[in-house]
Amino acid sequence: MRIVVGISGGSCGIYGVGLLKVLQELNIETHLVVSTMGEYVVKHECGMDLDELKGLATHYHNNKDLAAPISSGSFKTNGMIIIPSSMRTLAAVANGISDNLLTRAADVTIKESRRLVIVPRETPLSVIHLENMLKLAKMGVRIMPAAPGFYHQPETIEEIVSIIVGRALDQLDIEHNLLKRWGGV
Repeated sequence: MRIVVGISGGSCGIYGVGLLKVLQELNIETHLVVSTMGEYVVKHECGMDLDELKGLATHYHNNKDLAAPISSGSFKTNGMIIIPSSMRTLAAVANGISDNLLTRAADVTIKESRRLVIVPRETPLSVIHLENMLKLAKMGVRIMPAAPGFYHQPETIEEIVSIIVGRALDQLDIEHNLLKRWGGV
């Protein structure tokens, strides 16, 4: 299995870090691309520099490298998760603006009819944000706001992160045991 992971500048870089750690534990090949603001947010919120973040991925691609393998549809992947996604990245993907590797890889994922999961992190949402999300959802993109459920009764930040990471993995049919499944009352 091969997954592209994008981290852009929305707050909650901890979700991207958590996803990479889980995919590493599951021995799933990852191709990481990070925006400039994504790098900043991970440093600010998680205390991790880019080299540490790269160490969690199988492969790292510079966001300016539009000739990277993940920029081509002939490079087969099982999908892509952008976690977190800024509204700028979401808008670029929704409108086909492939001006960097992250948005180009998302564009390729859509055009090749592969699964794309976007975890936007913004609140409140404007009409522009909602229209861009609707546009993507109509294309089959899975929009999964960073809004964890609490029926699991999480007690730590790590457990909250696991809920979002687990639900993102569910969207790509990746087996995990990060969260307790609802079984009713």
